[in-house]
Amino acid sequence: MKYRKLGKSGLMVSEIACGNWITHGAQVDDSIAQACVHASLDSGITTFDTADVYAETRAESVLGNSLKGIRRESVELCTKVFHPTGPGPNDKGLSRKHMMEACHASLRRLQTDYIDVYYAHRFDAAVPPEETWLALSDLVRQGKVLYVGVSEWTAEQISQGAAWARELKVPLVASQPQYSMLWRVIEAEVIPACEREGIGQVVWSPLAQGILSGKYATDKPLPEGSRASSAAGSPFFERLAGQWMRQEVLQAVERLRPLAHEAGLTLPQLAVAWVLQNPQVSSAIIGASKPEQIKENVKAAGIRLDAEVMERINDILSGFAELDPSKTG
Repeated sequence: MKYRKLGKSGLMVSEIACGNWITHGAQVDDSIAQACVHASLDSGITTFDTADVYAETRAESVLGNSLKGIRRESVELCTKVFHPTGPGPNDKGLSRKHMMEACHASLRRLQTDYIDVYYAHRFDAAVPPEETWLALSDLVRQGKVLYVGVSEWTAEQISQGAAWARELKVPLVASQPQYSMLWRVIEAEVIPACEREGIGQVVWSPLAQGILSGKYATDKPLPEGSRASSAAGSPFFERLAGQWMRQEVLQAVERLRPLAHEAGLTLPQLAVAWVLQNPQVSSAIIGASKPEQIKENVKAAGIRLDAEVMERINDILSGFAELDPSKTG
């Protein structure tokens, strides 16, 4: 495993982070989730990503239980706030009330007294920004949050947030966007804005919801246990990956396999290594429904792809990769 600074902060994160969206607390048994966490630790992963909304708060509890007995200072725990976690009108958003209550609830579920990086999971246009940033400032001053991040914010929202963070002395250090060979909407605006502000990228879905794993083919049934099969018919999955579940895209992905082989990598390893070539990316989040997936995909850490390989990847996926910055968020 290799480690990088998160933006211009002093915080080091593992190049590959373990995330538990969709899987832990929902699709897999707790024992398997725990095995995935332990496989991550054994592989040198120190950065763990979750959110209060994942599996209706169960994902945080599973992660907290899985890390019992692990030296707290040896890992970076990252979670998020915004999406609904209850039925009430104040059980969502970035209001002071919800953020304070949500942070305390996350601390209880994670069984810790501080969060390393606390993300605003989405931008909240219904709440005055000074209210949100003052709440984050107070959580930082109280020692409950060490660093702050945002997820799926536009470049303009990030720049405005960074101004509030500077005024209130809040360490805004992370942006968590979707990013992969096929989803590159952050390159034109978000990454330059973050670079100006000293904010690092901790990217999710580097495998484009499994499309870049090479496991799907239009002329074959969906593999049993795959994300596409478990999410079949889901509007959310269709929105994230449906645009690529067609023959010409899947055939293009298959043409990446020889490139991966030449580099001594599997297709998933190539996909993860690709996002890590961007110097503004601090870490790539991988999910897993079994520990073997963790052990395989961490091999992408420290890999350097030469310029020719990067160019060939661009040529193969030309016309299929989404570049429109307006689709951020």
